[in-house]
Amino acid sequence: MIVRQRPYGRLTTHASASRKGRSLESRDVSNQTSAAAQRDQTADGVEGNARLTSSTAGLLLVMLAAEGATLLSIHGLLKAHIFLGFALIPPTVLKIGTTGYRFARYYTGSGTYRRKGPPSLILRVLGPVVVLTTVALLASGVALGSTRGSVRDSMLFLHKASFVIWFAAMSVHVLGHLLDVVKIGPRDWLPRPAATEAVVGIGKRRWTAATVLVLACFIGVYGLNSLGSWVSLSQ
Repeated sequence: MIVRQRPYGRLTTHASASRKGRSLESRDVSNQTSAAAQRDQTADGVEGNARLTSSTAGLLLVMLAAEGATLLSIHGLLKAHIFLGFALIPPTVLKIGTTGYRFARYYTGSGTYRRKGPPSLILRVLGPVVVLTTVALLASGVALGSTRGSVRDSMLFLHKASFVIWFAAMSVHVLGHLLDVVKIGPRDWLPRPAATEAVVGIGKRRWTAATVLVLACFIGVYGLNSLGSWVSLSQ
């Protein structure tokens, strides 16, 4: 009787192919897991940007409300008006930065930002107006501390004129984003956010907001000191 045996080479080839197949499957699973994690991180980036933008907007609303209250008695509250005006600079810069980042990511074709979608058309049209009038309003206020004579009078006129346009545009802007500020802004500041609301980077966003608030206080004091002589003359 002759017993035929399978060549050893075939067994080796079959085992090698089996190992390669398992390796490819493992690699596919790893790639899928990595891609899913990357998508989750990108989605977290969109949500994180929205949270930082909304919480900064909430801080600005409080500060702007206090600044507006000083207009009721501008001569008696001029020091508070100047302090708050300078203190508004850091959160305003942060707000423009986070909004500009979203704008750039959306128009450069980022998938997650495209899926989130842009603001309404009227808010997109008003956006540049809000930014430009805000810069003009704050810059003219700062310039009052470093100019004299007719130049200072021109800066004061620009400060008042830009406020009128800014107030009209900002009123629509605030109404358009108020719901997001109330809904999204507090999420990073809840004592124990739910697991579904936990987003990567919460600590960094909290520290960013806290740093901006501290800077606002320092710059407010600096502004008050730089305009001290003008305040004395005005009063």
